[in-house]
Amino acid sequence: MSDDPKSPGALFDIHTHAEFVLRDVDATMATMSDRPHITNVPTMTGGLGHEAVRQFYDSWFVGHLPNDWTVELLSRTESKDQVVDEVIASFTHDCPMECFLPGVPPTGRKVTIPLVVVVGCKDGKVTHEHIYWDQASMLVQIGLLDKNTLPVTGAEQAARLLDPSLPSNTLIPKD
Repeated sequence: MSDDPKSPGALFDIHTHAEFVLRDVDATMATMSDRPHITNVPTMTGGLGHEAVRQFYDSWFVGHLPNDWTVELLSRTESKDQVVDEVIASFTHDCPMECFLPGVPPTGRKVTIPLVVVVGCKDGKVTHEHIYWDQASMLVQIGLLDKNTLPVTGAEQAARLLDPSLPSNTLIPKD
């Protein structure tokens, strides 16, 4: 949370409160510029322009996430026109999640995944969000990829971010 009520961080906190707590598309859109864009990088979901972003939020994001969805802030980097949040999101995949897992029916599996959100701001409004996560890790956790046959990990990513003393270099072959 930012101490400056006009900072990009404070604006993004209001934006995410509208998304995740209020689950209110209109309140979310009120934080955004006239021509925002959203890109969920791994799945290329989102939209460009006020109406497209509003439709994306209304149809597939705001109020369309699992009820146990939580986000833990690990770090925040902020400048005068941008904020970058590194977070751990956790949820049970118990509903369709078209923005994260398009076309994948609910598996009932628990997911814990690091995300990075890059948010642009101008004149007190959100201009864009670029959201990054490791889709392979998410697919491992819901059972669609076998981490024993590929050099990928699952929830271990988030666990190691939370506890750097956990093992690293586990995918590197041992001689």
